[in-house]
Amino acid sequence: MHRRVARYTLEGVKDATVSVHPFTTEDGLGLELRRFRRADCDDVVLILHGLTSSSDMFIMPEHRNLVSFLLDAGFTDVWTSDFRMSNRFPYDTETHRYTLDDIAHWDHPAALRELREHVGDRRVHVIAHCLGSVAFSMSLFGGVVEGISSFVSNSVALTPRVPAWSRVKLTAGPPLLEYLVGASFLDPRFGDAPPLTRGWMISRAVSLFHRECDVRACHMESFMWGSGRPAMYVHDNLDPVTHERIADLLGPSGVHYFRHVRKMVAAGHVVRYDPSDPRHAGLPTDYLERAGEVTTPSLFLTGDRNHVFPGANIACYETLDRLAPGRHELAILPGYGHFDPFTGKHVHQDVFPKIVDFVKRSAA
Repeated sequence: MHRRVARYTLEGVKDATVSVHPFTTEDGLGLELRRFRRADCDDVVLILHGLTSSSDMFIMPEHRNLVSFLLDAGFTDVWTSDFRMSNRFPYDTETHRYTLDDIAHWDHPAALRELREHVGDRRVHVIAHCLGSVAFSMSLFGGVVEGISSFVSNSVALTPRVPAWSRVKLTAGPPLLEYLVGASFLDPRFGDAPPLTRGWMISRAVSLFHRECDVRACHMESFMWGSGRPAMYVHDNLDPVTHERIADLLGPSGVHYFRHVRKMVAAGHVVRYDPSDPRHAGLPTDYLERAGEVTTPSLFLTGDRNHVFPGANIACYETLDRLAPGRHELAILPGYGHFDPFTGKHVHQDVFPKIVDFVKRSAA
């Protein structure tokens, strides 16, 4: 296949020194931070991806990306974290039983410890997407991390909400896939598998119900996440190059994470997956228990065409505003879905200025 954009390219960020900073979690996984630095500054930004994606969604060369926008806006020390959900690592194509508690307890705190080794006590602002946002919300409002000057969450945080069809998939999907189909993960590249193999047949079956485009990876993403045609984004918001390479940006996903999301959806807010697990005894069973005591201001973003976590961040803002009136903010993005607030071709006009404005006010 001819690639118009190289996979894992760094070409989207100009005039910055890029360095890689490996770190290790308490449960023994090797992860990475990437630093995009033009100069030291008082306000450092850390950006977190979601499930199936990676730091690549923030450095895309086909449009003005978030890292470049932040650098140009005066935040001249920007970091991205690739944690265990990243498609840059093999972890999601391995059989595993990871939960969001693992990420909240081990990945994000370890990333911040490594970051602090390099930036000291400068102000740190966090921008997060999807389940990376949920897990960081758990770290922050669960008291595992401190000293965060502001938090920007896209799509979902402490109060996951999903469409009715997603509830069905969250309930039936993991056991059917693992025990009947024999697949512990789903991959948007199943469409490129050899004919009549398991992945090939899954992809062809999914595509029967998706006639909205001719990109099989796009169909698989809608099957994996949300409800709609497509579910993850609004087609018209994407540059054609982005749509063509969607499997580079959204990779395979282990299905066990869905069990934790299902439990949260049933509870109406984030909860520990297994309260009896001694490894996470330091985490709260209910992450909303002390949420009103956290003084970090948060901006909750959501597209008004979000078909993955519709209304989730609206509910989160309303919940936290009752607990701490006036501390947090909400921004609804007209015409946007779940993934495209970071990857759409016009986000530098429609979305990023809202983020920068909030972070600058939080730093004042």
